[in-house]
Amino acid sequence: MADLELTRRSALRGVAIAVVGGVGGYLVAHNSAAAKAKRGTTAANAYGADTSHTGRRLADISAIPVGGGLIVDNPPVVLVRGSAGDVHAFSAVCTHQGCTVDRVSGGRILCPCHGSSFDATTGAVTGGPAPRPLPVIHVVVQNGTVYTS
Repeated sequence: MADLELTRRSALRGVAIAVVGGVGGYLVAHNSAAAKAKRGTTAANAYGADTSHTGRRLADISAIPVGGGLIVDNPPVVLVRGSAGDVHAFSAVCTHQGCTVDRVSGGRILCPCHGSSFDATTGAVTGGPAPRPLPVIHVVVQNGTVYTS
């Protein structure tokens, strides 16, 4: 077997191939469907509840404890029921890094990943690294059922 020798020409050829491959890969990725997906404002990685569908059934009001909340999976929404029976809804996706909040306790919505917390009536950040409040999801209660509006 012949000895392979690294020459200036072979090194430059390797660099040229790497540059052309990198530029080609960038162009393909830049023009992909994933790169053109909508940019969300919910989290650093643009996850969040899709609120474009109105009239979607979220839960029965009886499933939301008074003074507490309910996390809905699809779409990820946290429903909070006030002592007067009013219902507030927010994206259940933390604005820090896209984790799903896991509970409502003591008037706060809590994220288990990095300790962010949000006001249960406004969605405002009350603690942790979250940079923005939870986006409000507009809902209506009809015949004991909560729907997106």
